Amino acid sequence: MTNPLLAPWQAEFNLPPFEQIRDADFAPAFDAALAAGRAAYGAIANNPEAPSFANTIEAMEQADDLLDRVAGVFFNLSGSDSNPEREALQRELSPKLSAYSSEIVNNRALFDRIEALWAARDTLDLTDEQARVLMLYRRMFMRAGAALEGAEAARLTEVKSRLASLGTQFTQNLLADERDWMMPLEDLAGLPDFVIASARAAAEDRGREGHVVTLNRSLIVPFLQFSTRRDLREKAYAAWTARGANGGATDNRAIAAEVLALRAERASLLGYDSFASYKLETEMAGTPQAVRDLLMQVWEPARAKAMADAARLEALLHADGHTGPLEPWDWRFYADKLRQAEHDLDEAALKPYLSLDGMIAAAFDCAQRLFGLEFRALDVPLYHPDARAWEVTREGRHMAVFIGDYFARPAKRSGAWCSTMRSQRKLGGEVRPIVVNICNFAKGNPALLSYDDARTLFHEFGHALHQMLSDVSYGFISGTSVARDFVELPSQLYEHWLEVPEVLAQHARHVETGAAMPQEMLERLLAAQNFDQGFATVEYVASALVDLEFHDGPPPGDPMQKQAEVLDALGLPRAIRMRHATPHFAHVFAGDGYSSGYYSYMWSEVMDADAFEAFREAGDAFDPQIAGKLERFILSAGGSDEAERLYTAFRGRMPGVEALLKGRGLAA
Repeated sequence: MTNPLLAPWQAEFNLPPFEQIRDADFAPAFDAALAAGRAAYGAIANNPEAPSFANTIEAMEQADDLLDRVAGVFFNLSGSDSNPEREALQRELSPKLSAYSSEIVNNRALFDRIEALWAARDTLDLTDEQARVLMLYRRMFMRAGAALEGAEAARLTEVKSRLASLGTQFTQNLLADERDWMMPLEDLAGLPDFVIASARAAAEDRGREGHVVTLNRSLIVPFLQFSTRRDLREKAYAAWTARGANGGATDNRAIAAEVLALRAERASLLGYDSFASYKLETEMAGTPQAVRDLLMQVWEPARAKAMADAARLEALLHADGHTGPLEPWDWRFYADKLRQAEHDLDEAALKPYLSLDGMIAAAFDCAQRLFGLEFRALDVPLYHPDARAWEVTREGRHMAVFIGDYFARPAKRSGAWCSTMRSQRKLGGEVRPIVVNICNFAKGNPALLSYDDARTLFHEFGHALHQMLSDVSYGFISGTSVARDFVELPSQLYEHWLEVPEVLAQHARHVETGAAMPQEMLERLLAAQNFDQGFATVEYVASALVDLEFHDGPPPGDPMQKQAEVLDALGLPRAIRMRHATPHFAHVFAGDGYSSGYYSYMWSEVMDADAFEAFREAGDAFDPQIAGKLERFILSAGGSDEAERLYTAFRGRMPGVEALLKGRGLAA
């Protein structure tokens, strides 16, 4: 029987044949794909013809086509719909794929061909895009250790393989803790109907009667916000913040320590003073000190705001008859009380206007008005009944397939993300992407979102637009293949359209009556945008600074002690914890993506706040000229130029931190 992962895909838009794929197909498909890749790279390295851009770089661009196809399906499934078979295969694959990558970058004949092209680059008549791709390939090889030899090269391969295995283990431990913990709810006091419905659905997902609280953010945060049972809030909060630190087989603390030590060794082997210096060299920030300077500019006003807010919340706590200080499990509860008092904004009354379908329609409508995109629902087999698909077109041209997978379930890792099953490129014929948005909203009938959930939906859709509008020749620089501290610009910028009054007026409609959100409620919602920003900013910046200090200097022997020292030096308010404590800081420890890079959300926010000002200055959130420049220089350009040059081409200059502080309500 032919393996469906390896046979030509005949479905419309070349979608994967999900209905035919079985877990047993993945291991042999990876074996075949790795063998095909090794053969392709071997042919390039041993080509007797003189190196050319076509027979070296363009050939490398296509060498992993089969592997990309198999991996695009597998890793999307392993994150969104895991099971023991997929988890076991992922543990087996991590060192295999790391070894394969090391083989390629350590292939001296391959590197020599790249070096020959680099030396002759001024005589090759390359396009700007080709010159950029050549530079990035050479830089990738150099930073991966291609210039190392002997024992150092061998040790670097060992380090990278071990890091890959540890990242997989960290992720799976976290998923196990999130999947296994639940708290049965006998007392529903204070919980609005939508939280009760979510708790009932969570119990059903786990085959139980009644109601449970789980560690899914879309359930535990509203529970902490509304439950009048302070003892239950404390119990739930303790479990939420203890993920990855419960002892036993799923404890991530030793993994974090080993990861930090290996990263420092990796940087040292490559000639860098610290892993942060190595990692930030290719980012917009450039140096650890530049990151620290940005974060501290924001920390002081944010901490001052949070301390003032904490005093007000503690007064409400005492007014309720409780003694002692405000605790972290109290903050959301009393912040909601204060928000209702100041803005008369009741989330239980707001949520019926924020249905999932309505917010999807809002995101699509903004994309249509800005970029001319149209969305047609597809009736095609997908990997899970919760997933939905649309064809994306513009003026009749196929642009992408977009898959939305929005609901929490025990087999899905927490958080929200955007990925691709296929990326855009033109080399070898036009290839259009398959883009996936993953969220973890509470399932309901109908599904209702909080305003934060709606922002998350818009955020991930901003990443999706970066992929769908990509218009480059080479997959190596397509879509989100940009500097880490630039990649969040399109996603965070797109959140601003949720704040446009006409968008909410059109799409925020009552799920039962269809009535538009009342004008006075809309005004109160928008007026409350900066409410509790001291808390939100402090918990984020604390995490970003801990991440930076972990990697800037010698690795800490005890990461938990180092975390405590950093937070103590910052003067973190006692009722606020860092957003992601070390044992569940997946951004940093599940892989290298955001290591030394969690700051990048804020670096990008400096730009997104300034970028949306361009639309405000034009007097129209959908100004076609500004939207056209945004697409041309940011969304379609991928990594075809340095991020700073792309942003400056769009805006005419680089921004300062002022727009960010103003946007968060933290300006003096």
